[in-house]
Order: sequence, then C-alpha cells, then structure tokens
Amino acid sequence: MEIVRAKREDADALTEVAFAAKRHWGYPERWIQSWRDILTVTPKLVTENPTFSAIEDNRLVGFCSLTTEPRPDLTHLWVLPSAMGRGIGRALFEQAVEQARSLGFPAFEIEADPNAEAFYLHMGAKRVGTRITEIEGQRRELPLLVYQVSQPEFAGQ
Repeated sequence: MEIVRAKREDADALTEVAFAAKRHWGYPERWIQSWRDILTVTPKLVTENPTFSAIEDNRLVGFCSLTTEPRPDLTHLWVLPSAMGRGIGRALFEQAVEQARSLGFPAFEIEADPNAEAFYLHMGAKRVGTRITEIEGQRRELPLLVYQVSQPEFAGQ
C-alpha cells in the first residue's frame, strides 16, 4: 500500500469511497443521501487542501483530507469496507498528522461519525465535546475530537 497526493480528477473516485465507507455502518439510504453534500469530494477540495489517497494493487482503497480554513480539520478519512482492519486508516491518519505538522498546526479537529470515535481515540485524539444533530426526529451525537500534533523528537534527547 502506498499513500500519494490525490489529484483533482480523483474527486469522483474519492466520493465513491466516502459513500461506500459511510454505508458500511448500516445507515438507511435516505440518511446517506441527506449527507450527500458532506460526503461529496470536489476537485476544489482536493486542489486547495492536503488530500491523500491510499493505493493498494493499483486500486484506491481510502483517502484523507485535512482542511485548513477556518481552522485545521480532518474533514475526510475513509477506507473501503473491504480494506478495513489492515492498517490503511492508521496510515492515512499518520499522513494527516504529518501534513498538520509540516503546515505548523499545533492541533486539528475531528467531527467523527459515532462509529469511528474509538478509532480516533486509539490514534490519540481526545474528545472535547459533542455536536447534537437530528435526522428524521432521531437525536444524533457526533463526537468532537482534537488531536494534538506532537513535535518531532530531536536526536540525542
């Protein structure tokens, strides 16, 4: 598996990964469609933000995107269900951390799907709050997390 910078022409394929990963959690299709704008990756997002694809056997299996305005945010991190559990999410998260570090960001935020919270906590993010939403009369609590970007250790310390 390799991680490469995504290109603007990858936007549709990235969107397909996001939809497939979200469907993995068993949400009703009408909910998935209501999240269309959130799940859709645009060429502009890919061009203007650090966005990386995970490629395995010449096939896109996941991606991440770290948006930087108005503040650093891990807007997307999705892995195809058939590729979950093999370290791809971890590799993409580590790529996002490296990008945040190289851009000088001390931290980045994550508004997580409730099913993904345990992954982010395992990666070292801390829960700092909850965003309450509602869909079809059902209350949803979205975990709000922050990942503190550690500084690289200096040799000899």
